Amino acid sequence: MFKTVKEEVWAYDAEWVPDANAGRVLYELDEDTPEAEVIEHMWRQHGASEENPRPFLKLVLCRVVSIAFVRRKRDRYGEITLDLRSRPKTPARLEDCDEAAILGGFLDSVGKVQPQLVGFNSAGSDLRIFIQRSIVHGIQADKFCKRPDKPWEGVDYFARDSEWNVDLINAIGGWGKAQPSLNELTRQSGIPCKIGGSDGGGTAAQWLAGDIDGIVKYNEQDALSTFLLWLRTAFFAGHLSAQQYQDEQKLLRKMVEERADTGDNEHLAEYLEEWDRLRRRPTST
Repeated sequence: MFKTVKEEVWAYDAEWVPDANAGRVLYELDEDTPEAEVIEHMWRQHGASEENPRPFLKLVLCRVVSIAFVRRKRDRYGEITLDLRSRPKTPARLEDCDEAAILGGFLDSVGKVQPQLVGFNSAGSDLRIFIQRSIVHGIQADKFCKRPDKPWEGVDYFARDSEWNVDLINAIGGWGKAQPSLNELTRQSGIPCKIGGSDGGGTAAQWLAGDIDGIVKYNEQDALSTFLLWLRTAFFAGHLSAQQYQDEQKLLRKMVEERADTGDNEHLAEYLEEWDRLRRRPTST
């Protein structure tokens, strides 16, 4: 269990898809081979079957297409502010969707702000793909990578059980078949997740269809769920009182409601509807 809650917390989630460029290079495919064909070839190379048509691909063979996070900031007076942020900021702009821009921008911001990162299965997946793909692109993230000589002397995102890089699956999960999924934990806790039966496995289809906006919206919903699960876990660990826990849920709801009322944010309204539905169930509180 994590021991501290820092002044600034970023509860984040990322989405990625098979990288066709990696497939063309590694399997020596023609440069003009259509992206969809390359991706299907990559899945076949990794044991695709009728039962499992989209097998797991190594992280280095995938490209990050979206990163979303809830930013929780506590000022010197103890006041909490929440915000929902995502990359690419403008999915319709091709340059914003560049993987190097997404990764470089996020890691640069983390290095400058030095928040406490919170994810779900992030130590073994999200953080690893950030590092591997950044190396592929030749990105420098020196501030993010800087480590103190001694653990208590500064921010360290790479130390085992680091308080600066909290992976909720390690804090509250088990091992092997006992390890719960984000969906299993959140929905039983009255927190929306995988709304409408959607899951990350459909991200590649959205990517091939050019629906980057849909990917970002799905990503934002998962970031909200990750934050609410972290909030519940922080309450369990005694970092928040019962009143603080309730107040922060209300604060998040207010932020999401305000965002849902502006622009093309029907996915946030959908999130609120599902949250209300789950909270009405007798097993949730």
